[in-house]
Amino acid sequence: MTGDPVRHSGPGPRSAPGPVRFGYGTNGLTDLRLDDALALLADLGYDGVGLTLDHMHLDPLAPGLAAETARVARRLSQLGLGVTVETGARYVLDPRRKHGPSLLDPDPAGRAARVGLLVTAVGVAADLGAHAVHCFSGVTPAGTPPDTAWQRLTASLAPVADAAATAGVPLAVEPEPGHLLATLADFHHLRGALGDPSSLGLTLDIGHCQCLEPSSPADCVREAAPWLRHVQIEDMRRGVHEHLPFGDGEIDFPPVLEALATSGYQGLTVVELPRHSHAGPALAAQSLDFLRGALPAGPLVPAGGDARCRRH
Repeated sequence: MTGDPVRHSGPGPRSAPGPVRFGYGTNGLTDLRLDDALALLADLGYDGVGLTLDHMHLDPLAPGLAAETARVARRLSQLGLGVTVETGARYVLDPRRKHGPSLLDPDPAGRAARVGLLVTAVGVAADLGAHAVHCFSGVTPAGTPPDTAWQRLTASLAPVADAAATAGVPLAVEPEPGHLLATLADFHHLRGALGDPSSLGLTLDIGHCQCLEPSSPADCVREAAPWLRHVQIEDMRRGVHEHLPFGDGEIDFPPVLEALATSGYQGLTVVELPRHSHAGPALAAQSLDFLRGALPAGPLVPAGGDARCRRH
């Protein structure tokens, strides 16, 4: 996708009234300072931001985290932006291992480090007034039996779910292609293993649904609706885990947005383009235009009814 340079002329209009609220992920704006990224999104008219905790954007390991979190909370309030906290930073714990150590790490100390990061993220999310804190399982280490991997995951996530319950911030686990927890079915397996805690919810990535779920992305939204706590959105192709700008993949978005609009989900739907920071400002503008154009036209009806939507 290409377009004109982004120009700022004060805060733009927010997304059209209705239940779908759009955000943009800071992992797709890593070439911008956080304050500049937040101002950009407010100017464009986004409803919120998916804030990835990382060294360039609210470092969860830096001294003075509480004071910086309070400052960011004030800035979000000034700009009228909602927020969800994301924890998918590639090298925040280990500068040489992408997403390492994970909740599945063979080393108990490594797993504990990831648990500590997630508990910190829950606290940050509570202080920001975030609607959820996101996480994922990680890739099963080589030579690890599936039963062992699931035992590690459930044992690691239990204290995080407890912290989320105490803080009043839902924990939203994301099925990620290639990870132990890769599908909606895997999420339900985890939910059962943990005893279905009320603090445990789901991050649904619409592109991941296109990539590997048996149901269509719109059907995935309807199937996942009771557990939805966070939504990520981008284009993607079947069988290829590559986050693409809208229009570059295969997803039919109007039915997806209609399903979200009638699902009862009240959180942000966050554009997730983590490998496109080089064009982040332009893509943020183009993405919001695309999503607004794909929103349902006319009155909405409850899930399961016959709603008409405008095709983009």
